[in-house]
Amino acid sequence: MSSGFFQRKSPLSQLKDQFFGNPEQSLKTAYEAASKIKTIENHYFSGYRVPIESLQNDRLQAEVLENLEILQAGVDQFNSSSSASGKLGSNHLEKLIFAEGILANYNQSGSPAALVPLSEPPTSGSSLSTNQVVDVPSSTTPISPPRARTQQPRNVSNPVNNFLNTGSVGKTFDKIKNDFNPKSEQEVVNEFRRSRAMTKVAVRLLALLIVIPILTQQVSKHFVIAPIVQEYRGDTPVSLDELNSEWREEALMELNAYEEELKMEHMFKGVPPIAPEVLEEKVQEEANEIATTYHRKNINSISNVFADFVGLFAFALVLLIRRRDIETLKSFVDNIIYGLSDSAKAFAIILFTDMFVGFHSPHGWEVLLESMANHLGVAANHSAISLFIATVPVVMDTIVKYWIFRYLSQMSASTVATLKEMDD
Repeated sequence: MSSGFFQRKSPLSQLKDQFFGNPEQSLKTAYEAASKIKTIENHYFSGYRVPIESLQNDRLQAEVLENLEILQAGVDQFNSSSSASGKLGSNHLEKLIFAEGILANYNQSGSPAALVPLSEPPTSGSSLSTNQVVDVPSSTTPISPPRARTQQPRNVSNPVNNFLNTGSVGKTFDKIKNDFNPKSEQEVVNEFRRSRAMTKVAVRLLALLIVIPILTQQVSKHFVIAPIVQEYRGDTPVSLDELNSEWREEALMELNAYEEELKMEHMFKGVPPIAPEVLEEKVQEEANEIATTYHRKNINSISNVFADFVGLFAFALVLLIRRRDIETLKSFVDNIIYGLSDSAKAFAIILFTDMFVGFHSPHGWEVLLESMANHLGVAANHSAISLFIATVPVVMDTIVKYWIFRYLSQMSASTVATLKEMDD
């Protein structure tokens, strides 16, 4: 591989790019080069990183190396430009994240040895002869610059180096090296810029996943679906046979309660009993009002079914259109979760388990499922609800306990200890 890909520009060139460079054009050039590399990865290597050192196709190797040099030059020129800081739109930030993600996959340790593959990729559909390829994350995921670039590799045979690279002495030594590193300030700025871009993309995607489905469901229901259902159903009140069992019982209870109220009202006032004809007439009027009410509820429930499908379709469409941002959102959520203190993590776990799989969770599940059935206009099957409560929370509780035992104890043993103390 050509060593020019890793060479730095001269001070004169950096000064010229800083004052006369075009950061937007540099970013565009870097993005196009990164896109070409990503296309080669997807077409020949199932999305894995291209094993440049072991490629037997000279034309493809030259194409990848050429695009890597263009990508490196474009990113360096963009980062060194004085007009690139603080004047980027969301589209520019996404392009920068994508370009630096591709570049980081091929420059993880700052030397050509970093490009040597380590593991075998899937061979199905590949038209090239390769040896080994690293299983790396998607290049569209924003990747922060590895800290190993400013650290020397550990020398196993030298006990002095082993001592300096372990414990608090090693951390102090690394901190001193980073403080004297002339590029440390630029690395901090670049890392902050990527973190800010990740936060914007993640928050925007999260807002879209919440707002767009709800807004689509409500708009489609009130302005499209409900008028169509109303036109199809007409103004004829529903009969008892068209109502589900719960609504039928509610309607009968309301009608009986109204009739009893009329009788009690005349008894409390000390007036003669109401005439049967008058009583029947008033009961008939109330029955018509109740029928109209449940006719509207029936139209509303039918509209909810179709509107919910439209909302789910909108949710899936947002995920499809913004699929490149899903990994960014996942990283953002992971950073929030793992950034919590041990006590906060333990508190969140206890709150979640007590709410969904704890002793009082069956009442919440019952209310939730009955509300969902009423939303869709179907009768709540209490036997099915009881079966659901008897199985799903138990399975969820088992999964949470296995996750705590298998993964959380390895990632944060202090959190597990805090969780046990809080449970006790």
